[in-house]
Amino acid sequence: MLYPDSTPPIQNDAIPIKKDHPAASPVVAHDAAGAWDRPDAAGAISGPPAPQASPAVSAELHTHLYLKERLEAEFPDLDDETLADTLEGETRLNEMLAAVLRSREEDMGLVTGLKARIEALKARLDRFQERAERKRALVTEAMARAAIKRLLAPDFTASLRMVPPGLVIEDETAIPDEFWKPQAPKLDRSGLGDALRSGRTVTGATLGTARPSISIRIA
Repeated sequence: MLYPDSTPPIQNDAIPIKKDHPAASPVVAHDAAGAWDRPDAAGAISGPPAPQASPAVSAELHTHLYLKERLEAEFPDLDDETLADTLEGETRLNEMLAAVLRSREEDMGLVTGLKARIEALKARLDRFQERAERKRALVTEAMARAAIKRLLAPDFTASLRMVPPGLVIEDETAIPDEFWKPQAPKLDRSGLGDALRSGRTVTGATLGTARPSISIRIA
């Protein structure tokens, strides 16, 4: 780790932290890698908490920000790379965030597996529904051809009836206006966003505040 002008590393106890400062709060022991995923006494597994629910990450973040502020104040010429290296060596924030992201990858693995399972079950459901409809159509055709009006069984009764004819559209353009319902205008959100991002001013709409995001590449 590099320090400007061979300045020795600043230890946490070398910087006076006020007792009422957030960085002075004790770090609560917590598994940042996903302790909330462990089953409780009843065997139930709780979902992930809100981001602010991890006291360890919150406390370490406060310490990180406090040290960053002190270093920038005492070493105004400190370059970004050296500052980042110093903070990484003096706090465990990077380590904790990496653990959270590893836990996220485990969650995404579960999401992928569950999606595949749901798709497989959906396909199976569709097959059962199609098979049930084919059986219904088979019995309907057989009862109609055999002129069986009612089929009695100990556990059910099937009655043959005529269904009113359904609507068949042959040419929409030839249908009179009286059969058309007026449709409310639909907002083109994509086009509106593109116009605003291009610098155009549009009454009644504006762009929101940019928010940070991360991209994760698995090595």
